[in-house]
Amino acid sequence: MIRANENYSKLQASYLFSDIAKRVNEYQKNHPDEKVIRLGIGDVTMALAPAVIKGFHEGVDEMANDASFRGYGPEQGYAFLRELIADNDFKTRGADIDPDEIFVSDGAKCDSANFQELFAKDVKVAIPDPVYPVYLDTNVMAGRTGRFEDGRYQGVVYMDCLKENGFLPALPKEDADLIYLCFPNNPTGTTATKEQLKTWVDYAREKKALILFDAAYESFIRDETLPRTIYEIRGAKEVAVEFRSFSKTAGFTGTRCGFTVVPKECMIYDANGGKISLHAMWNRRHTTKFNGVSYPVQKAAAAVYSTEGQAQIKEQIDYYLNNAALIRNTVESLGFEYYGGDNSPYIWIDGDGRDSWAFFDMLLNKASLVCTPGAGFGKCGTDYIRISAFNSLENVTEAMDRLKTAV
Repeated sequence: MIRANENYSKLQASYLFSDIAKRVNEYQKNHPDEKVIRLGIGDVTMALAPAVIKGFHEGVDEMANDASFRGYGPEQGYAFLRELIADNDFKTRGADIDPDEIFVSDGAKCDSANFQELFAKDVKVAIPDPVYPVYLDTNVMAGRTGRFEDGRYQGVVYMDCLKENGFLPALPKEDADLIYLCFPNNPTGTTATKEQLKTWVDYAREKKALILFDAAYESFIRDETLPRTIYEIRGAKEVAVEFRSFSKTAGFTGTRCGFTVVPKECMIYDANGGKISLHAMWNRRHTTKFNGVSYPVQKAAAAVYSTEGQAQIKEQIDYYLNNAALIRNTVESLGFEYYGGDNSPYIWIDGDGRDSWAFFDMLLNKASLVCTPGAGFGKCGTDYIRISAFNSLENVTEAMDRLKTAV
């Protein structure tokens, strides 16, 4: 008989954002005349930049002509895009990443979820708490965890991120093989310095561990002293894979394009300690299970790196950061402790003793305002909510006025 992967039964009742959607839909059903303002899920709201749209049209027009039509493309991505990524996102930061170490995909979420397939079932996984749920849930699905007890899965190394440590994970007290890091962080909005990342790189080199580094929000960093890629750290190419996304950088949430960097120097090991090329393994997985991002989408992504594209996208990100500043100023005026929002689109707010789901329900019912409850990101998020800056200035201004009356 066909049998189920019973690890799925360990997952909690629903995915965080599905649970939020159910509560909001129920509220709207009961209050059809209320305008709900969504500052929860991190979906962008501004249209694609003109330069990006121009690139899209060029790609579509090429597909309409026999002479320039493209069929199956390289699964790893077209060379023109990979070269632009290498030159603009890495070499400008002093990171020697080659174009063929870049794998274009349909987004960082998919890659960060799928990458764990390359590792043995019994590797020890270290995950920050709070954390983006995909890191944890995909390892649960793969069978790397025990039962869910007291808010956590057995067998996982949880790295508590608290206000006492600036929401930065400390090195685990027990050895870990696979380490997830995300900076600027989702959900807390915090960032890491070069010195702090160096500590992790040194640990991974010593322990023969691997860092999966999510840099989906790097374009929001305005402090030039902060690293935009883990490969600014010496030795990181030996022990780190980096995930990037055009979703938040250039508004591709409905278009789907991102990429993963797997350096050729990065090795993992067989049962006898023999070295195995991680680059070769991911290339095989990628070419077997993925058929590439469409040509027009890659043309649009390439336009991100044009002079016009860079200026337009910076203007969009500055717009969202201005929203974040408005949110920060409001919650500060209300006496709440908060974190993030300066080099990140997310503001992590201490509920001052409120349970995060209770805070969520209060804002929804009293202000028709949607946030994200911190409990959905882990046990350490129970007393916090996340507010996203992804919306129009008009909506954010109205939402902050509502917040003032609700609390």
